Amino acid sequence: MADEMESGFRVVADGLRFPEGPVEMPDGSIALVEIAAGRITRVAADGTKSVLSEPGGGPNGLALGPDGMLYLCNNGGFGWTEWDGLIRPFNQAADYDTGRIERIDPATGAVTRLYDRCGDHGLRGPNDLVLDRHGGMWFSDLGKSRARDRDHGGVYWAALDGSRIVEAAYPVPGGANGIGLSPDGGRLYVAETETGRLWAFEVIGPGELRKEPWPSSHGGRMLCQFPGFRRLDSLAVTAAGNICVATLVAGEVTTVSPDGEIIDVVRFPDRMPTNICFGGPEMRTAWITLSSTGKLVTMPWREPGLVLNDRAGR
Repeated sequence: MADEMESGFRVVADGLRFPEGPVEMPDGSIALVEIAAGRITRVAADGTKSVLSEPGGGPNGLALGPDGMLYLCNNGGFGWTEWDGLIRPFNQAADYDTGRIERIDPATGAVTRLYDRCGDHGLRGPNDLVLDRHGGMWFSDLGKSRARDRDHGGVYWAALDGSRIVEAAYPVPGGANGIGLSPDGGRLYVAETETGRLWAFEVIGPGELRKEPWPSSHGGRMLCQFPGFRRLDSLAVTAAGNICVATLVAGEVTTVSPDGEIIDVVRFPDRMPTNICFGGPEMRTAWITLSSTGKLVTMPWREPGLVLNDRAGR
């Protein structure tokens, strides 16, 4: 039985243009993306905002590498609808070119494109990423939606130096979104947005996943089917191995055990909490983006988050 509670959070910054991808920087500030503004923003402890970079397109998932660089999933851009002070993405942007993986120098804002295709296939809407212990990243591609059709999503592995990219799991028909690794690095978790399903894959090596037989379309094992009408966004893993999934429509962060049981639900006054990351000296501080209302909030979490591989060089 899941514990349910209203979140006791503090607003750190507001007025953000659909924020996602929060990352705790070495100085304690938070770097995040503003997808609708095409920029990466630093939020200081007092809420002061400053622009780190303006890559354009649709900056989405963000991670800090051991080299001090920021690695970015750029989805290529959405269309936007706004009403009553809320903002929401829909469909592919009118000026969409391509999805891509980019490296950002936080000191200068310089943008380097690492990948925009895998073999003969272009990246459509890279969404979220997690660094591994082998000099690479696992990342999800949500695909792009249009008025009458949409792309399949997929899961990829890529080297941080731009030398190699692998399609690891395809297709993810409902769009691959949140992605994370278990504490031992042996299991990859992927959230499928439109179906409300959380998938698990056993990791064999860089770019290699052990596949389940049919009927899974991509070889993953379904860990949890979320109840009711819930769409899934990004996720973060705790030190104990639990998976915290930002849950759209319901306005929740849902914690799922490694066995697939929903064990905790925290509700927010925004139907689009999109990302959660952990930080602080004991990794017990959660940073959460409430995207349709444009807020970055923080709150103490019930368990410590996992120390990510991006901290290896700190």
